[in-house]
Formats: sequence, structure tokens, C-alpha cells
Amino acid sequence: MHHRQYTSVSRTDEIPMKTENGPRPNKYRYVRKEGSSNIMFRHVPEERLLFVTDIFTTLVEIRWRVMFLIFALSYILSWLFFGILFWVIALANGDIKDPNTEPCVFEVRSFTAAFLFSLETQTTIGYGFRGMSENCMHAIIIVTIQDVMSCFIDTFVIGIAVAKMASARKRAQTVGFSNRAVINLRNGYIYLSWRVGDFRRYHLVEGTATAQIVRSTMHATGRVDVTYEDLVIQQKDIILATPTTIYHKIEPGSPLYSMTYADLQRADFELVVSFTYTDDSTGILHQTRTSYTPNEILWGQLFQEMIRVGRKSYRVDYNLFHRTEKIHVPLVSAKEFEEKKQLQLTRHSPRHSPSSSPRLPSQSPSQDHRDKYLKPPMVKVELVSDSQPIPSVAPSQSDNSQDQETLTQPNNQSSEEN
Repeated sequence: MHHRQYTSVSRTDEIPMKTENGPRPNKYRYVRKEGSSNIMFRHVPEERLLFVTDIFTTLVEIRWRVMFLIFALSYILSWLFFGILFWVIALANGDIKDPNTEPCVFEVRSFTAAFLFSLETQTTIGYGFRGMSENCMHAIIIVTIQDVMSCFIDTFVIGIAVAKMASARKRAQTVGFSNRAVINLRNGYIYLSWRVGDFRRYHLVEGTATAQIVRSTMHATGRVDVTYEDLVIQQKDIILATPTTIYHKIEPGSPLYSMTYADLQRADFELVVSFTYTDDSTGILHQTRTSYTPNEILWGQLFQEMIRVGRKSYRVDYNLFHRTEKIHVPLVSAKEFEEKKQLQLTRHSPRHSPSSSPRLPSQSPSQDHRDKYLKPPMVKVELVSDSQPIPSVAPSQSDNSQDQETLTQPNNQSSEEN
């Protein structure tokens, strides 16, 4: 079986964005590569009040060092506050001036002792030297209030710490997109595709992929209009057990239907893609995002196969996650490609006559040259042993053994179905 030879390329360098006047720095990107929005809000009405009202979310979103400082201060200030109260009670009862009086709190004869009693009470240490007596009801009420408040502080601290550790941003770092999107032929049509993969051993329950074309138009007055155009995704519901290529068929209704290769190089938009999924371990819903500029969309490229069939399991080589292969794709738009394909099929369709049976027209060399653009590229899957290391480059195209021919057909069908 003859296999088409591909050239392996790796595109990991950063390419600056373009505008009509030339390159544009990445700070004007609508969505950054790591998925965060490049947006700054100003003059929000009652901004501080909103943050205080939703204090839990505010503390979850702040940095760890700020959160540790706030929590440490909450404990220390509460100990200090109740220590002052116990010291005032000791002064009012005369415990400090007259050691022979029956105290409200045993062994609290100074401010330091009052502070230590407050700390021991709230942290339930109980060294045994200081303790409550039955002489002062107001001291008993203060101890009760302090115990209840300590439960609230502990619950708040633990809840926020757990929420920050289970943050969607942390889980999103283990679900990644390919550095580049590609445009290639699949089943005789032009497709836009990108790759998404989960780097953890315990994978996701389910996920949904979405994509939008984001365009920003600046007017002479300084006003900026942002428009969003949804892209229709083939098989957007995905179980991400292995890295998956997500496809958008460039057909009528697609924002890219009339865009040629030259138009793509001059275009000024962002392809914002996202993957919303449920974590198998925690059951929490997360979302991972990234964006592609026109310079990050490669025309005439195909993602390398990174799945190998072992004796007992499938093996995935993440060294090939971002690598692509060059293939032949016409530089015309999908609209022109479909028109030429329909014209070609009409021109070379068999004609029926009453005196003779239909015959297939002979194809010229130029016709064969055009037909190869209409065929999907062939991709081989190599059968490897579990004891052998996974190759980090594309498999050899010269081996035509019967076993490889047997594996090629099913995996080509699987690649087209994905």
C-alpha cells in the first residue's frame, strides 16, 4: 500500500498579531493564550461594596499570600479583642489589684495573662493554669461568644482554602489546547481544527467544545464594538480519554467560508475556543479557554498522530501534541473550492446514449493532479510493543507489511470519524 510522505514541522514560537497597520503587541489580545481575559474594568459603580457583599468569592480570587495575611490577622485580632475584654473584666472585678479576691478568671492578673487566656480559649488548648469561675456572669457570656465566633472563623478559613485549592484555574492547567489551529482537507471538504488533551491519568466525565470568532472594530470617536460569531463544531460532545482533534467544517454559514489564504493573512480577528467539562475526581464543572489569531492558524497543516496501539493498551505520545505535518491544500476559499469541485464533477460525469453503454471518461494528468486535493490525507498507525519506547517523530512511510496495511484502514476510518 502506498502512503503519502509528509514533512513534520514543529511550530512553538510565538508569532505577533497583525492589524491593518502592521504587527500588534499581544497586550491587545482579547483572550490570552492561557485563557484569561485581557479586560480591565474602570469606574464600576459601588465596586468596593460589591466585593464586600460577595466576600467569599473575593477571598477565593485573591492571591494566596494576601489570603494568608487576612486569615492570620483575623485570628490574631480576635485573640487580642477578647483578651482586652477579659483584662477589662479583671480590672473591674479588682483581680489585678487584690490577689485575695475571688477572681472572674483564675490566674488572670495582667494583660498578658488575659491575652493568653483568650488564645487558649479560642484554640481549645487549655494548659490548666487559667480557667473560668462562677463569680462573673458577664465573663461567662464573653467566653461563649468567643467560642461561637471561633467556629465561624475556622469554617470560613477551611472553606476558602478548599475552594482555592479546587479552583477551576488549577484544573484548567492540566487540560490544554494545541499551540496552533490548522486548516486542511477532510472527506473532500475544508476544515478548521485544533487539538485538546487532558494530561492527567484520571480523566474527565464529559465535555463540550465551543468556538467563536471575535472581532473588534474601533471607530474614530474611540468607541469599540465587539462582535461574536459562533462556529458549528462537528461532534462537540467529547469524552476526553485521549487527545482529540475538534473540527469545524467551513461550509455556507461559516464566517470563514469566503476567506482565502491571502485573506487569512490580512484578517484581524480572534478564534476563541473553550472546553467545558466535569472532573471525574471531584465532580466539579470547569472550563478551559484559549484563543488563536490569524497568524496562529496554519493553512495546509495536519496534526500528527500521537496514539500508538500497544499489546495491552493504547499509548499516547505527548511530544507530538503540538506537531503538525504539511499537506497539499488549495489556497482558495472553501466557497471557491466547492464551486470548482461541483464544476469538475459536472464536467466529467458520464453521459448516457441509447446506442452505447456508459463509459467512464479517461482522466488526464492535470485531472489527476486536481483529484488529489479532493482526497483526505492518509495517516498510518504503527503497532508497537509495550517494551519498546514510543517514537517522537512521524512513523516511517516505507514499511508496507501486511500487519500495517491491516491497521491503516480502520485507523483512517477512526481518524475521519473523530
